[in-house]
Amino acid sequence: MAFDQPSLKGRALRLLSGREHSRTELERKLSKFEEESGSLAVALDDLQAKGFISDQRVVESVLNRRAGKLGAQRIRQELQAKGLDPQAVSDAVASLRGSELARAQEVWRKKFGAPAQDAAEVTRQMRFLAARGFAGDTIRRVVKGVADDEIACDD
Repeated sequence: MAFDQPSLKGRALRLLSGREHSRTELERKLSKFEEESGSLAVALDDLQAKGFISDQRVVESVLNRRAGKLGAQRIRQELQAKGLDPQAVSDAVASLRGSELARAQEVWRKKFGAPAQDAAEVTRQMRFLAARGFAGDTIRRVVKGVADDEIACDD
């Protein structure tokens, strides 16, 4: 082993110092540096035993960083891509469902701030929210609800 290259554990710690990573992510990123078969698994087992790798912290980190900007579907995709336990992903997504409408309204308000004036603009606003992973019924309520609120305020 060359002394000028960081160990697998050192590389993993460097990655973890930037943000939380799941074990699967670390395996994916560090596999190309594994010189001896099985050494990566041993290093990651040690880090996991010491509490440096935690799937629960990864879930919390993603929810904290992304829930304000993204819908439940997009967050589900991000969590699944990290190789997390399917039950943990389902629980996390279920916790977002209650705030989906409010989060979508806030994202819409920051981006657009005013109701659509024509069908093309309605479509653009709906596409914007869909790309961020919000559910179709939520998108319709947000885009249609803004126009309905405006009409109600005029009365």
